Amino acid sequence: MDRFMEVLNGPAAAADYSFQSTLLALLLAFVLGQIIAWTYAWTHTGLSYSRSFTQSLVLMTLVVSLVMFVIGNSIITAFGLIGALALIRFRNVLKDTRDTVFVFISLVVGMAVGSQRYMVAIVGTIALLLAVWYMNATSFGTLGRYDGYLTLRVASAVAGRTESSVMLERFCRTVKQVSTRQSGEEESAEFVFQVGLRDRERSTEFLGALRGLENVTHASLVMRNELSEV
Repeated sequence: MDRFMEVLNGPAAAADYSFQSTLLALLLAFVLGQIIAWTYAWTHTGLSYSRSFTQSLVLMTLVVSLVMFVIGNSIITAFGLIGALALIRFRNVLKDTRDTVFVFISLVVGMAVGSQRYMVAIVGTIALLLAVWYMNATSFGTLGRYDGYLTLRVASAVAGRTESSVMLERFCRTVKQVSTRQSGEEESAEFVFQVGLRDRERSTEFLGALRGLENVTHASLVMRNELSEV
């Protein structure tokens, strides 16, 4: 048990660069990289998912861990490696700032494993990914006041607005009129609202009720994605 804790906490004096230590570090980096990648895949939302990026998170953890072994305690090797890596230009643009965070997680965990600070790598990975799971489960940072945009076209501006207000009050918890387009008080008009629905699952019923009104000629609802900034 004492030997196991000694390995987890890292070498007390000089680092061990033996075959066994290198193999242990690469195996641990692979396992932690897998956990990071799976967490990214399971908590990802939106349209920017990339299989190659997910695989890169695992490989990045391995590569950085190996780089730390190559550098060791040699400053000369460190500067030489920096010069060699400077020749490689990465032109891939990350579409989401969240992807950048996962890149940094892989880099830091790889550095911790490569410097044989295994306890730091394990505890750090668990703590960071627990924070990711918490924010994903609670939809942290989502502005949930409005669920989408409702467009209404009515044959008569006054009558249509009066009829639709009843349905808006019935199905929506918050309503904000964004724009109005009409030629005269008794002419046809188009209204655009920001709406917060009482129940998102009843959006189809909401539209059906609006379309059934006498003066409503068109009703459409564009639902807002929870992560989009509109």
